[in-house]
Amino acid sequence: MYERKKRTQLSKEDALYHMQKICSVEDRCSSEIRTRLIEHGVYGEELEQVLAELIVDNFLNEERYAKAYVSGKFKIKKWGKIKIRQGLKFRKISDYSIKKGMTEIDYDDYLSTITNLLQKKNANLRAKDKWDRLKKLTSYAQQKGYEYDIIKEAMGEIEELS
Repeated sequence: MYERKKRTQLSKEDALYHMQKICSVEDRCSSEIRTRLIEHGVYGEELEQVLAELIVDNFLNEERYAKAYVSGKFKIKKWGKIKIRQGLKFRKISDYSIKKGMTEIDYDDYLSTITNLLQKKNANLRAKDKWDRLKKLTSYAQQKGYEYDIIKEAMGEIEELS
């Protein structure tokens, strides 16, 4: 049976150094760093001091994290705003930072992305009639996190559906 290796308890200085290394490789959110510190046995006042120092030294920046998250999920995974917002809320990112992060998505890029996704999906669909096809495409786009208004607008741009 596999046993999870117990991590040693870190001192405040070691924890700070370890978290600085982690944050310098990739943007992280404060909830992820908080979880990692707890896993390393750093609690209470020491945990808060390490987090505060990371923020002061700009290793931890929720606004920057939100922008990177939004940009990555939209450009790489082609997620819609609803799904991206849910992911950020799950990571306990503030509404202010979420709003700032969402500015990374240009409306024209957003519309062209959903239109391209729907065109590709439409080409691979085996639907009996027009309404079944529309239902399946709408469902697919909603699973990707797109708003109904945008889906409707993108569907209007796909000529094969009309």
